[in-house]
Amino acid sequence: MRTDSDQAAEFARLTDPFRRELLSYGYRMLGSVHDAEDVVQEVYLRAWRSYDRFEGRASIRTWLYRIATNACLNALEHSSRRVMPSGLAPPSDDPGRSGVRAPEVTWLRPLADRLLGVAPDDPASVVAARAGLRLALIAALQYLPGRQRAVVILRDVLAWPAADVAGMLGMTATGVNSTLLRARARLSRLVPADDEITEPAEPARRALLDRYVRAFESVDVPALTRLLTEDASWEMPPVVSWFSGRASIGRLLHSRLSSAGPGGNRLVPVTANNQPAFAMYLRNADGLLHAHSIQVLTLGPSGITHVSSFIDEALFDDFAVPRVLT
Repeated sequence: MRTDSDQAAEFARLTDPFRRELLSYGYRMLGSVHDAEDVVQEVYLRAWRSYDRFEGRASIRTWLYRIATNACLNALEHSSRRVMPSGLAPPSDDPGRSGVRAPEVTWLRPLADRLLGVAPDDPASVVAARAGLRLALIAALQYLPGRQRAVVILRDVLAWPAADVAGMLGMTATGVNSTLLRARARLSRLVPADDEITEPAEPARRALLDRYVRAFESVDVPALTRLLTEDASWEMPPVVSWFSGRASIGRLLHSRLSSAGPGGNRLVPVTANNQPAFAMYLRNADGLLHAHSIQVLTLGPSGITHVSSFIDEALFDDFAVPRVLT
């Protein structure tokens, strides 16, 4: 006779391999890894409570995704859409307003790649955990209604068959396909074209990032701006203002970095949303370098096309980097 401990061990063996891909799914749906972590905990609690009634008509993975989708849709009914500054107002050309914050806004958050951990052995799970995580796509997804959001993630990002998605959402396959077409049409207007551009190949990519670090840490604003494309953009949530164009960003960087001077900041490489990123530190009056922001860079063939600088020292914990450097 099977004991409770046997059942618990079996449940863990069957479900644990999907924990991190469910985290990335929840992040795509909700735009916050911490909200996604809450959903994953809820998924596993619900799954365990109903495990003795699981009859195996669907795979464990499908069953868990059905629970996760319902949990995410329920969470979306009780939360505000997560946004970036570019989704709230036109670009600014006034660096003097670059310190005005809006803490009441529910901001999109970056995802530290390290939180996805070691990918499962199943190649399909690798794709599920890693695909479709770029910031521009996550930001655009937040503008879709919950069911459209789920359909486009399950069909276009995770490549689930329409029939499986239909069963999960209580829809017909025809309804899923029509919903997908509407979602794609809206995303085509929201996702920047540069998100579809392949990053520079190595070693050009590494050389570009190395030049960025040298210019930033030496506060060489002209060199920094030369690394940007002409139509680059720069955002700094929770600061409402954002800046578009090389000249405008140059004025912003000059106003924010000049007082620090060479040695007044440091960039530590990390990765976020499958994109190059840096943990940025500023030197305070105590002589120590303190956590300032997580910068996520979007690269194109001719330079840096977008920088999202998330000003929140709490994010440093997600990236496993210290809040203070000596």
